[in-house]
Amino acid sequence: MSLAIVALGVVALLVMLVYLKFDAFISLILVSLGVGLLEGMDISKVTVSIYNGIGGQLKSLILVIAFGAMLGRLLSDSGAAQRISTTMIKTFGMNNLQWAMMLTAFIIGVTMFFEAALIVMIPIIYTVVIDTKKSLMYVGLPAVIALSITHGFLPPHPGPAAVCDAYGALMGKTLLYGLVLALPIATFITWLFKRLPYIERINCTIPEGMTTPKIFKDDEMPSFGVSILCALLPIFLMAIATVFDLMFPKNLPFMKVINFFGGAPIALLCSVLLGSYLLGIRRGHTTEAVVKSLKDSVKSVAMIILIIAAGGAFKQVIVDSGVAMVVKDTMQGLNVSPLVMAWSIAAALRLSVGSATVSVMTASGLIAPIIPDCGVSVELMVLATACGSAWTSHVNDAGFWLYKEYYNLTVIDAIKTRSVYTTILGLMGLGGCMLLNALGF
Repeated sequence: MSLAIVALGVVALLVMLVYLKFDAFISLILVSLGVGLLEGMDISKVTVSIYNGIGGQLKSLILVIAFGAMLGRLLSDSGAAQRISTTMIKTFGMNNLQWAMMLTAFIIGVTMFFEAALIVMIPIIYTVVIDTKKSLMYVGLPAVIALSITHGFLPPHPGPAAVCDAYGALMGKTLLYGLVLALPIATFITWLFKRLPYIERINCTIPEGMTTPKIFKDDEMPSFGVSILCALLPIFLMAIATVFDLMFPKNLPFMKVINFFGGAPIALLCSVLLGSYLLGIRRGHTTEAVVKSLKDSVKSVAMIILIIAAGGAFKQVIVDSGVAMVVKDTMQGLNVSPLVMAWSIAAALRLSVGSATVSVMTASGLIAPIIPDCGVSVELMVLATACGSAWTSHVNDAGFWLYKEYYNLTVIDAIKTRSVYTTILGLMGLGGCMLLNALGF
């Protein structure tokens, strides 16, 4: 009966999100209340469980999301993102334009949400289209592929970062494994789409009258070195800490310092502080202007924070009501790889709900009980869940419509491109997780 109640809760969530168009945060809270009460929890304990779930979920994660948004805004407002793009295009040359766009989007997308990163990339893409006389699809598709992969696979993005917290995974290690998967997958999908005959036939032009963010002149942008330093400093610090953890005992004095600066919140904070100076104050911007930019960035992620908090509430109700043990026993009785199980639940939710964040949070609440005994690297379980939530973006996904409008596509052509490439990247992500698991990672 316990599992039937959880299943009913998930169905109710889908009805509220898909058919009634309820707010995702309110829907998750209502489902958490309903599941708790139907499972027989005392009415006063249901709310306590929700409060504990929200607090336990956010913890350091709220810092990761906030600092990540601030860093992305600094890169955008200062012209650093545009500097990275123009330098990459000059370095790779016109014959390798698509690879330049893919790597540029990959670098920018590591620390920015999909929607924010796409809006930053759009004026760059449009400018390249005009200058090179290439089609918008030729220039822009590799960029959006890379942005989707970084958003779906890599912490410190909210979805993967939240699952790291829910599963007790090391964020730096998850990031390294994610990079091992993401770069080859982005490269393969870009290569594949260059060779699909129907891509060349898609009528894709810059939308008439489309307003875009500012295009910076050369002397208005920071240097490439400063731009890339601010963009990749968090990744570098987290990677260093993870590598050193594998090489040295954690109780050594210098390891405490390494792990302090290599933790995701502190790594991002360091980059925000450095970026505030190098990209803002040192370039003549007032402190007030920099602070305003940072404040505005946090407003854009408020709803993401609430959704993740509500997902934590749902997870905690499942644990406190005793359903977690039933879920654990049932799933362990199935002759299915834990990686496939995690991916399948997240993918089914993504297909139904549309939101990758809602999908990954709901799936992590169902999968978390089996993590201690699943016999698979917890970091790979994070990536399998995240890959499932990135699978098959279509008409119920806000990112799908943003892509369609900025790329001036029909719904059918948007499905032929975005829905197809997200399906491929989700499947390849699962395959990559299973390969790494077979290799003993």
